[in-house]
Amino acid sequence: MYTLFLYCLIAILNPAIWSGPTAQAKPPPPPVQCNQTGCTLTNSYGAWGSDRDYCQVTNVTYPKTEEELRLAVAYASQHKLKVKVVSKFSHTIPKLACPGSINPRGSGANFLISTENYDTGIEVDAENLMVTAEAGVALRRLIDEVEGVGLSLVAAPAWEGVSVGGVISTGAHGSSWWGKGGTVHDHVVGIRLVVPAERSHGYAKILSLEAKDPLLNAAKVSLGLLGVISKVKFSLEKGFKRSITFNFTDEVGFEDTFMDHAKKHEFADITWYPSRRTAVYRYDDRVPLNASGNGVFDFLGFQPNSILISQTIRAIEVESGGNSKAKCPIANTVLGFKKLVANGLKNNGLIFTGYPVIGRNGKMQTSGSCLYSTSIDKTCAWDPRIKGLFFYETTAIFAGVSKFADFIRDVKRLRDLNPDNFCGVDMYNGFLIRFIRASEAYLGQDEDSVVVDFNYYRADEPSTPRLNQDVWEEVEQMAFFKYGARPHWAKNRDLAFLGVTKKYAKFGKFVKAKRNLDPQNLFSNDWSDEVLFGKEMDERGDGCALEGKCVCSEDRHCSPGEGYFCKEGLVFKEARVCKHFQSSVS
Repeated sequence: MYTLFLYCLIAILNPAIWSGPTAQAKPPPPPVQCNQTGCTLTNSYGAWGSDRDYCQVTNVTYPKTEEELRLAVAYASQHKLKVKVVSKFSHTIPKLACPGSINPRGSGANFLISTENYDTGIEVDAENLMVTAEAGVALRRLIDEVEGVGLSLVAAPAWEGVSVGGVISTGAHGSSWWGKGGTVHDHVVGIRLVVPAERSHGYAKILSLEAKDPLLNAAKVSLGLLGVISKVKFSLEKGFKRSITFNFTDEVGFEDTFMDHAKKHEFADITWYPSRRTAVYRYDDRVPLNASGNGVFDFLGFQPNSILISQTIRAIEVESGGNSKAKCPIANTVLGFKKLVANGLKNNGLIFTGYPVIGRNGKMQTSGSCLYSTSIDKTCAWDPRIKGLFFYETTAIFAGVSKFADFIRDVKRLRDLNPDNFCGVDMYNGFLIRFIRASEAYLGQDEDSVVVDFNYYRADEPSTPRLNQDVWEEVEQMAFFKYGARPHWAKNRDLAFLGVTKKYAKFGKFVKAKRNLDPQNLFSNDWSDEVLFGKEMDERGDGCALEGKCVCSEDRHCSPGEGYFCKEGLVFKEARVCKHFQSSVS
């Protein structure tokens, strides 16, 4: 009865599920907020900013032209100010955009450049199959402009709430082992970059990096550490449509067949729901423009959600001392509903009526309808203003396909000890498995790789232990320590970046480029060093393991007062995790 009730509640109170991609939503607030006492920068998930990992901004500017952008960098260079860039979006989970100190109330002047108003210029070169866009242009606008003239940007991430500069800086990607692959930066053929300069050059200059310039491989994935991206030039292809079918099936053997799936379908991915023992194969291939169909993929998780539903699901996520089994009915309902509505696929842009769903490339990969419109009762489910969903997002990139297969086998072994422990991750989107090709970018992947994303509950208060804390710490440490996976630069808890410098063969080339372009280190600070160099900044204080600031080695790194102690992993014995003494797995 409980499952049926929740199912009906979602269907009735969230009519956006049944409507088109223009359904109304409460738009997110600007990431920069100023008042009489100063300005702060916040993350759109509420993961940092305001009272959480406070990010104070001393100076902020909103350039509208490339010259104004150059003058902003010149000002920071002349006054030796730490400087960072943010767009009108702010979805990077690590604190890369914060120009301030790691000290929560750190003093010292800094400078923030927002590209919110530098977002109008798009130049399509149809003859040469290229497009150049200003750094602040929203990804959705770029895609629509390109599709409007009969062309396609082949690779794009699932989430469209990103800017042109941001999407390449952090290695954002879709899924493909075909052609140039699924990472957006591997479709970049030129970048205009504003960097500090000597006084004789006006304290800042503009570099035009083209395909044969080695610096382009540094600038493609730069984490904002080399300078300010002004414009990005992408290669395009003639427009095409895509045909998508989701196959919900048993999980048996998917760790042995994933390579065949990725090689057979151009935009393949797999979503695995471990507690439900279900794998969902995405059969996704290009078809000609004259193929019948006007479908869209309005991904269910990115649609406008009823505030009431988001708050209800959050309230049900019983934590510290709770019962894992309580989440399983919701996980089952979520999976059943995704199957019913094809996870947001809509034939002819309206509702799902059957497979395959065929539509233009630009409408079948990237979505984010919760970003738009003004309805007061719907918003993105994670909007921090409504006390809705709040989660960690772990993303591990496996350079060796055999390592990925062994990782999945280990996770299955851990799951089999108590499947209920995995219901929490299946309430979100299970394990999303995608494929990206080898890249020339210094901070890109140097061989064809498998990417695994999974979201799971995050407590509102960082010092609060979580139900199944030990399980997710063990999965995380399996990925990054046992199998040497690389972290996605824009996601993950801090511990995922430990030892990251040793995982990139071209890391030294990137550091050399940074020293040449930013000799004063204006674009680096404690926050970016924590990511780029994998520094353990927390100094292993009490409770440091609870938010991934450290790997526990003593009980005090967990929360012994609440019954959480530092123990070894159950499958990966070298793991050190915060385990509740009443844990249901022993």
